[in-house]
Amino acid sequence: MFSENIKKAGEIEVICGSMFSGKTEELIRRIRRAKFANLKIEIFKPTIDTRYSEDDVVSHDFHKIPCHAVKDPREMLKVADDVQVVGIDEAQFYDMTLVDVAKELADRGIRVIIAGLDTDYLGKPFGPMPYLMAVAEEVRKVHAICVKCGNLANHSHRLAHSTELVVLGEKDAYEPLCRDCYNKVMAAERAAAEKAAQ
Repeated sequence: MFSENIKKAGEIEVICGSMFSGKTEELIRRIRRAKFANLKIEIFKPTIDTRYSEDDVVSHDFHKIPCHAVKDPREMLKVADDVQVVGIDEAQFYDMTLVDVAKELADRGIRVIIAGLDTDYLGKPFGPMPYLMAVAEEVRKVHAICVKCGNLANHSHRLAHSTELVVLGEKDAYEPLCRDCYNKVMAAERAAAEKAAQ
């Protein structure tokens, strides 16, 4: 017989996928369910993410929830002792410190829900995301729909011409593509770049 006084063990949940796959929407859904259960919640996002709001986590279809924008993940460790759920959006923009922060919060018995891009515009693992996925109890990969063929999209193709790793943008700067369409587009862009360099 389990005692009702036993504190639930903390855990890390990671929601990942491409741009426009519903990551933030899923984060907001889980947070709202926790709020409905009267759990004490804190939500964070990187200060760099000012696309829709500086004080809210906002999905692409404009569902939003209040949050704290922090530059250093260690600021998340200052949450009150009675906090039961911590939500973190756009986790790929944080440095590797976030991995230890998430583990420490979970070790305190907190449910940590993290959303972020798993790969960058070049298709490479993005920031701390692969490490967060490795230490998580649950990983949910969500998908967008490829704008070229309608299959499940797993890649965020950058439309804007920039080699910077972080370029904030929406549909004007990115489009979701499946593996096949992404590979074809990237091959065409490489060929065009090589031709221009000749």
